[in-house]
Amino acid sequence: MHITYLLLGSNLGNRRKYISTAISEIGTKLGTIVKSSSLYQTASWGKQDQPDFLNQVIELKTNLKPQDLLSGILGIEADLGRKRLEKWGSRVIDIDILLYGDQVINEPELSIPHPYLAVRRFCLMPLCEIAPEFIHPLLNKNIQELLHALSDDLFVKKLS
Repeated sequence: MHITYLLLGSNLGNRRKYISTAISEIGTKLGTIVKSSSLYQTASWGKQDQPDFLNQVIELKTNLKPQDLLSGILGIEADLGRKRLEKWGSRVIDIDILLYGDQVINEPELSIPHPYLAVRRFCLMPLCEIAPEFIHPLLNKNIQELLHALSDDLFVKKLS
């Protein structure tokens, strides 16, 4: 079994429902969900003229190889109506692989750790909630250290 961390996000439609449905599908099709962070309301990153996102990080135990996990994720996104129209555009659901154990992968379709993980508050805050001591395999710092060193000041609010 491999431990992986996934970031889910939505900024269109019933955001909570899209995230909840995606988590259910992930648990059914891709592995066992071990932990879930709180939901966070976050300002959009990269393309800021769009609605706020809801984001959540989950810890998943899976037997799938990273490429097969990505394929399963893309299938779930498609099933939920995800359309890839523009980079960093609005979407009903987005599921990113943040970390896959201590593996480092650099392929055209898959980069692990996620290349923007260490510079995005909306990734690090929910990840730090459930895995503060996890060591980033390239930066050799734990998630809590990365969060404290972060310069990204976009709005991120933990929801109750």
